[in-house]
Amino acid sequence: MIRLAGLYWRMLRLRVAAMLWLFLLLGAAVQDGLLHGFSWAYVWVSISLASSYVAATSLNDIADRDIDRVNHPRDSGRPLVTGEASERDLHVLHASAGALALAAGAAASTAALALAALSLAISVAYSMPPLRLSYRTYLVAPALGVAYVLIPFSLGLVASGASPRGSDAVLCAGLLSLFVARINLKDFRDRVGDARYGKPTVLLRFGKDLTCLISLVALGLGELLLLGALRPGLVLAVALQMFVAAVASMLYVLWRTEDSRGEQVAIGIGARMGNGLLIVLLGWLVLTGHGASGQEQVAFVLAVTALFGLSFHALATRPEQAVIGYKG
Repeated sequence: MIRLAGLYWRMLRLRVAAMLWLFLLLGAAVQDGLLHGFSWAYVWVSISLASSYVAATSLNDIADRDIDRVNHPRDSGRPLVTGEASERDLHVLHASAGALALAAGAAASTAALALAALSLAISVAYSMPPLRLSYRTYLVAPALGVAYVLIPFSLGLVASGASPRGSDAVLCAGLLSLFVARINLKDFRDRVGDARYGKPTVLLRFGKDLTCLISLVALGLGELLLLGALRPGLVLAVALQMFVAAVASMLYVLWRTEDSRGEQVAIGIGARMGNGLLIVLLGWLVLTGHGASGQEQVAFVLAVTALFGLSFHALATRPEQAVIGYKG
């Protein structure tokens, strides 16, 4: 049991799990500012979401073992490749994490149980025959968007007890579009193994120019949808624009560079700025829901934007000092 718990923790891959929880918190905060009082529903949906992701990564690592041996030969987050876990271990983890996801979802509500079941179904369809959506060029981003954004956001709404509104759907669509801009770039990291084993990614099928263009268009569309859903004041609107501009500048760097390390640095910096955008948005929603004054909201937005701006400047001007940790 202890070994299984340790394997669960490794397969959780906290960088990505943190992003999923951010989308969950945004769903919870969008109407009431999040957590006016403690509710076990938030705990259960968080556990359900984490366990669904562990079930998905376990199954995907089994399906992509040969590709991962090329792309991630020494990645501690892939114990099947490093030999620290067997295929049977990951099958057991997949089943156990899936059962935990369903149990935690059921503890929250019937709707959360249904969302957990949908997440698990997508993970099977994504990695395993006959559908194996990870090999369907045009279905990869939509499938991951549902699993990584729509389901977490919906779990947040369900946990808060809110009834979905039209503006919530627009906001979620904006987050989905921003996510597509980000996840579309993971193929740069994996292209050697993908090419060797014939995985028809957008990058390999259509090239770097179109891949970067798709991300740029998705980025711009995501910003427009966010502004349409939130109708923010001037300060928040300018802050969001600054984050989007920073991500767009990294897309330009990615497009221009021919160095694989430079590509990963650009993607990593862009991903960090995307996280900053989500954090600013979440904080603004929470402050608004709790009745904070306009001055307090502006102070928060300016402070967080400034911190991420300093981080961006440091990394963009000294990319040789950046540590590549992007796991996509």
